Amino acid sequence: MNAVAQVFALLAALIHLAVGVLERFCYDRPEVRRFLTTSTADAPEVTLWRSGVAVYNVLLGLGLVAGVVALHTGDTTVGRTLVVFLCVFLVVSAVIFALSFPRLWRGALGQGLAPAAALLAAAVG
Repeated sequence: MNAVAQVFALLAALIHLAVGVLERFCYDRPEVRRFLTTSTADAPEVTLWRSGVAVYNVLLGLGLVAGVVALHTGDTTVGRTLVVFLCVFLVVSAVIFALSFPRLWRGALGQGLAPAAALLAAAVG
């Protein structure tokens, strides 16, 4: 897998790690809620859901990091499989997110653009 694909995979990882931390530990701040949902309104009843989504985002990010590490430690099949699978997962999730919540298109773009670029770079390189 070429360097450009790996950079975009790591960018996707960084985005998901950061968003996961924001969702789990900083959601009580109105500016974080606005960034994540375009609204400052809070819904305490979704804390359990939000915590689950935060863990999901962190694990996706860590999986991408693990894939890139595997690529650099000689486990190219494992690394490529992890990176490609997780990037496809993120792109499909972003498309579904955008279709389901059109007003949150920026979030869907943030979720799907870097992994889509990684997949494109991997396909052409």
